[in-house]
Amino acid sequence: MQLKKKRWHCLPGQEPTEMDLKIMAFEKQGKLVPTRDMIKTPEQIEGIRKSGVVNTGCLDAVAEAIHVGMNTQEIDDICMQYCKDHNAIPACLNYEGYPKSVCTSINEVVCHGIPKKEDILQEGDIINVDMTTIVDGYFADASRMFIVGGKTTPEKERLVRVAKECLEIGAEAAKPYSFVGDIGHAIQKHAEKNGYGVVRDLCGHGVGIEFHEQPDVVHYGHKGTGMLLVPGMVFTIEP
Repeated sequence: MQLKKKRWHCLPGQEPTEMDLKIMAFEKQGKLVPTRDMIKTPEQIEGIRKSGVVNTGCLDAVAEAIHVGMNTQEIDDICMQYCKDHNAIPACLNYEGYPKSVCTSINEVVCHGIPKKEDILQEGDIINVDMTTIVDGYFADASRMFIVGGKTTPEKERLVRVAKECLEIGAEAAKPYSFVGDIGHAIQKHAEKNGYGVVRDLCGHGVGIEFHEQPDVVHYGHKGTGMLLVPGMVFTIEP
């Protein structure tokens, strides 16, 4: 009989730490646990944090400039220039053939909208700007939703508000020794309570050393399912 290979291993020559013992106890219960290489070191986390500062600054630059009549290529130009000015690389550019530095998704476009001069922002549009920066080899990934002109229909305003609430509720559920399923359960519960569904074809993901890492962070599910969350893991939540 072939024994199941363990995912978690203590460091050679060292006594198990408190975290090691906790993770091994969960694994013994049959839970899916991360591998050690999914746990970022303090140095890596600091590098990811620095990239995150640039990523946030890029989205702030978009927030200052976005207006009715702007085209989405102009948003791409802002992001590209901000990266150049801050020694960063836009991770989207040329990723699996993607031709731009940022994703601009208007109204019914769920994500991965491609910037172009023909897409002119109208008053009341909602647009998601999704940016990933690389600074010194470290990745940071975030998006921001904008209401063009500041006002939109009650339906669109409610959608934007509830989606943000789902993000906040999902982040609150992401605690040490909880599970990916806890995040998804919290998001799904809040979305459905407000009359919405969640997109199941796309998900959040680990990030930091590569663009997309494990674990997949789905936005639906049941408590206590999916991968165990351990201090040092870095991932996105993108309801």
